[in-house]
Amino acid sequence: MAFLLGCEKAEVDFPTKTVFSGISLGVDEGDRIGIVGRNGDGKSTLLRLLAGLVQPDEGRVLQTRGTRIGILGQADALDDGATVKEAILGDLPDYAWAKDNRVKGVLAGLVADIPGTRLVGTLSGGQRRRVDLARLLVGEWDVLMLDEPTNHLDIRAITWLANCLKTLWRKGQGALLVVTHDRWFLDEVCTSMWEVHHGKVEPFEGGFSAYIMQRVERERLANVAEQKRQNQLRRELAWLSRGARARATKPKFHVAAAQALIADVPPLRDELALKRMAMARLGKDVVELKGVTVAYPERGASGDGEGGQVRGVLEADRFPMQENAADAGLPNGEAAAAQAVVAGGKHRGLANDKTSSSHKVLDDVSWIIGPGDRYGIVGGNGAGKTTLLKVIQGALAPTAGRVKIGKTVRFAVLSQHLDELTALGDDRVRQVISRYSRRTMLDGKEMTPAQVLEKLGFSKADLNEPVCDLSGGQKRRLALMLILLDEPNVLILDEPGNDLDTDMLAAVEDLLDGWPGTLLLVTHDRYLMERVTDHQFAILNGKVRHLPRGVEEYLELAAQAEVEGALPPGFASVQEKAAGAIGVQAQLLEAMAGDGTNAMEGGKGANAMGLGGCGALADGAVTGDSSADAPSAPRLSGGEQRQLRKLMASNEKKTETLRGKIAAKQEEMAACNPSDYLALTAVQTEIAQMEDQIEALELEWLEAAEKLGE
Repeated sequence: MAFLLGCEKAEVDFPTKTVFSGISLGVDEGDRIGIVGRNGDGKSTLLRLLAGLVQPDEGRVLQTRGTRIGILGQADALDDGATVKEAILGDLPDYAWAKDNRVKGVLAGLVADIPGTRLVGTLSGGQRRRVDLARLLVGEWDVLMLDEPTNHLDIRAITWLANCLKTLWRKGQGALLVVTHDRWFLDEVCTSMWEVHHGKVEPFEGGFSAYIMQRVERERLANVAEQKRQNQLRRELAWLSRGARARATKPKFHVAAAQALIADVPPLRDELALKRMAMARLGKDVVELKGVTVAYPERGASGDGEGGQVRGVLEADRFPMQENAADAGLPNGEAAAAQAVVAGGKHRGLANDKTSSSHKVLDDVSWIIGPGDRYGIVGGNGAGKTTLLKVIQGALAPTAGRVKIGKTVRFAVLSQHLDELTALGDDRVRQVISRYSRRTMLDGKEMTPAQVLEKLGFSKADLNEPVCDLSGGQKRRLALMLILLDEPNVLILDEPGNDLDTDMLAAVEDLLDGWPGTLLLVTHDRYLMERVTDHQFAILNGKVRHLPRGVEEYLELAAQAEVEGALPPGFASVQEKAAGAIGVQAQLLEAMAGDGTNAMEGGKGANAMGLGGCGALADGAVTGDSSADAPSAPRLSGGEQRQLRKLMASNEKKTETLRGKIAAKQEEMAACNPSDYLALTAVQTEIAQMEDQIEALELEWLEAAEKLGE
């Protein structure tokens, strides 16, 4: 593999700290590197150092001549006055990219909902992020550096991005460096890891899971070494404290055996015990939704509810409606509708009989949330997750249907914007926790506020920091601690993983594992979702649907439900004609004139959602030969289908048998005399032959599956 870039004995000093001290690193072609570490340890600085944007105070940065480097920073440099199309494609004429499946796949995968003619300055932060990411992915790079690329992306977009990056280069080509706290994404994309800590960078082989295993093993060995050192110190101390007579006798010491790495690890949660505790605190009834519908007026429709009848009933006199729905964190359209609901009467939802002029965010939803249930809620941006949470809390009355809230329910909400910390202002962390004298029960143990704070990674120095000066991750952890100290019995977490590094995410997960109560979680972090919750639910077309197979099932359902999309408005039609375009260019422009939506036809299932890679959405695009004119594959008879399925099943069994034989041969090789080269060569030859057989069987299996359309 060819060397692309790196650094040699590099040192980076900031006025208040040394970020890196004498680090030497190299990036080769084919590398897919994930970078992790605590917030503030220098992950972003490392990317900028290797890209040549930060100069080392000592040492040097090395780059192979001609290496093209693309970098996605945490802040973009987009021109507010440019259109979305100009920001992504620059001055590139339409005919230059209209036949490029990769470019069209990126556009449809990231900015399908953003018109190409819209000005960048009018976009939200999340939309700007996606535009900047699309700008980078349509380019040609030898090295791609991404700093928190999953920020502002939902689960489907994150899955699309992972598949795009895996197919961006051929095997052994290009290099990827990615900084992210999304552990699923790291496992999916990366083949090696760098851990940034204490001014150095430590490499690990494999993805995030392999990195964690190696890190645990490293810490175990460090513990063993420390134990040996402590024992040595005890011996020296004993020798010094005794007289000459005592020194003549050599004491015997017993060193404890090293702890097993993974053996005898208890389950993450004792679900039965947690449910018993939750029922003791909550009773049998928590929240029940019966035929709940929430509809908002379409733009231009009357939202005052005049002439309508009262339909939605909220059975919870303890929870008054918020006078200002915008403060509840609702989107603008939802807030406007909520104001209409408030105006209609306390705890009543007014619905206009003209349902044709309203948009149903939730449609006839019936759902029971019981004591101790741990539910994750997934859905695309704008699917209705916020609305559902507001209805569950009693902060928003339904247009129709009934919401029943248990008498003993005490809600607590960790919002995305951490509004609950605003009132604390300049108060220091020490002052804040001093107001909480009572202990809280976590993981079957009583813990003081200081112990909870320590469990969440706060140091003694952090206790003297004003709340307003804390980092985003520290504020989120403090808000979570304050919520737990208030002892709610229903906890609603909206993107709790924002601003947290991987170590702190693990600490929060550990804390939530022992929390006895009902948990509702909304997050785009797939790892966190599947780690903390026991069941997942999706909001699809206004319905709440259980996902027995978890997030993977949601991605499949969303892909099936998605109408095959075209390029975003402003990209699809090729109306511009470059000055002086003649010959083939002119013919291409003429062929692509009109709506241009045929360019995106052909993708089905996961590919229609762009889940198959950067260019998957554009498979079958018009490239001079219309795919519509191509003859369709002949339909297989029932007998042919049975034969192909029989062949696939047979190949699967043969493959498993061969894998077992390979494992046996590998054990035989391990038992061989290392100096017996003839025996070792013979066994290795047999293994190679069996691997070739497996490859042939798998190829035959794939061909059969392709004929069956699977």
